[in-house]
Amino acid sequence: MKTRLYLLVALAALLAFHRPALAHHSFAAEFDANKPVTVNGTVNKMDWVNPHSWIYVDVKGADGTVVTWRFEMGPPNALLRMGWRKDSIPPGTEVKIEGYRAKSGQPVANAKTVTLPDGRELFSGGSTPTGLGEAPPVAKPWRRSSA
Repeated sequence: MKTRLYLLVALAALLAFHRPALAHHSFAAEFDANKPVTVNGTVNKMDWVNPHSWIYVDVKGADGTVVTWRFEMGPPNALLRMGWRKDSIPPGTEVKIEGYRAKSGQPVANAKTVTLPDGRELFSGGSTPTGLGEAPPVAKPWRRSSA
């Protein structure tokens, strides 16, 4: 009887975690690490939703047309832990966002950093792999512990 109960609990846990895992994606599935993008524009809105927050930025082209870019960011909880608040970037704020374009070619990207008008740079908490656009880490010599 206990074995049956454990199996049912294990099955329920598996089903509970199965659906979110299918809905999530890796950075490489949607974005191109070889296509960095920098966008300057005006924040239209920000969606604090799981599994990723999104920031929408209106960018005015040379011909005067406005294109709304969508930038994927980290989950709300990660942004909050990094110091973001829901009012950190109100609509109408001019920002510079650096990130990586979507493979689809649409005005969609994965944000890496958001720079505010006062020069503060906020990390997006997104799924950008570490090391992209950064200097390689300094190798440390391996030492055997003396035990």
